[in-house]
Amino acid sequence: MPLLPSLYASAERAQPWSVPRAACYGAGIGAIAALFKTFGPLHGPGAAVHAGAHMLAIAVAAAAFALLCAGAAALRNFIARSLIWHE
Repeated sequence: MPLLPSLYASAERAQPWSVPRAACYGAGIGAIAALFKTFGPLHGPGAAVHAGAHMLAIAVAAAAFALLCAGAAALRNFIARSLIWHE
């Protein structure tokens, strides 16, 4: 029995989330967020001149989001296995 009721009834059996896929999506989201922060509208036209200095910040943000999303997927799989699926 799920903890929260759902109005959507899927015909497919629930499956674990893919941790590597979640990490890839997280890295993409982190890179986009860091690029927007680096080259966003608040930084003006001179932000592109210092793009090389910001590459480390973009890589760190991508790695952090990748770890965050992979951790969330792994936690979801752990909770689902131990509380819902009882495998």
